[in-house]
Amino acid sequence: MEKLGAGDPQRIGAYRLLARLGAGGMGHVYLARSDRGRTVAVKLVRQELAEQEEFRARFRQEVQAARRVGGYWTAPVLDADTEATIPWVATGYVAGPSLQSVVGHDHGALPERSVRILAAGLAHALKDVHAAGIVHRDLKPSNVLVTIDGPRVIDFGIARALETVTDGGLTRTGALVGSPGFMAPEQVRGDRITPACDVFCLGSVLSYAATGALPFGSANSGVHALMFRIAQEEPDLEALPEGLADLVRDCLRKDPAARPTLDRILDRIGAEDSVLDGRSLDPWLPSALVAQLGRHAVRLLDTENPEETDGEETRGPGTGGPETGGSETGGSEAGGSEAGRGAAPAASPVRGASPEHAPACLL
Repeated sequence: MEKLGAGDPQRIGAYRLLARLGAGGMGHVYLARSDRGRTVAVKLVRQELAEQEEFRARFRQEVQAARRVGGYWTAPVLDADTEATIPWVATGYVAGPSLQSVVGHDHGALPERSVRILAAGLAHALKDVHAAGIVHRDLKPSNVLVTIDGPRVIDFGIARALETVTDGGLTRTGALVGSPGFMAPEQVRGDRITPACDVFCLGSVLSYAATGALPFGSANSGVHALMFRIAQEEPDLEALPEGLADLVRDCLRKDPAARPTLDRILDRIGAEDSVLDGRSLDPWLPSALVAQLGRHAVRLLDTENPEETDGEETRGPGTGGPETGGSETGGSEAGGSEAGRGAAPAASPVRGASPEHAPACLL
């Protein structure tokens, strides 16, 4: 988290901003708190995207779809104003780091038992996403948040709105749609996307969690070379524990029809004995990570509302009424901590209706 800068809004809709979580291809993400004390993550769309009606129409559609996702394993969509001058969305906040941060920085590869429970939580999350008629399309370690109870998935569906401003796979701001190391072959080829796409991405995420490396290598040799390997070559699974190798290999089949269903994945990993109602039945993380999560929670409790500017709330450009009827609807906690880094938005706070879904991680 970073302190708010001079150009950051102080308030978005019913939420007072506390800190910056990061930025990415779609916009900026803030830690915020409602007037009733709920901690949330609020995503503010980039102005250049907000000015494109085609993007707005798709963004509106995808936010509405994301609100239908239920269950225990995903970030609940709370509230939004997709009609504001600068649209925004909000979810609850998950007090935990991303899987990318855990594996790439804080701890390293996870033990096999942790990865199996990770697989159970992610498979349940994807079932909930698919039941709402959504294909996540961008399941990757930065979109998986790690909590004491288990993993939580964010940013489902919303990323698809960026496809309205693409040209040859790149957005007009230069951000690739999708994450090359975690794309499915059909995404690389531009073929029809089905729920099996998320199963392939799940295999890549599990391989990364268990080894600390991507199954098709990094982009050091170039993004196009990496995408060629995903589409044409077999994954490198030599470092995977024996108990995970066959499952991950099956998830990474080139043919979407050859990949296992999510129900089959849950059966193969024995999920009924390891997770229930959004919680791991037993401690699932190494003790050092549990301690880190405790420190993260304490830090969140210590985060206080910034002082008012000249004694008044700062508002900003958005107008328009609430899209949903209130701001404190939706499920339990969600949101994110690993949003990436980027410049603060131009100075002009945002007034709008209530937020709606603010995945904390950005493309």
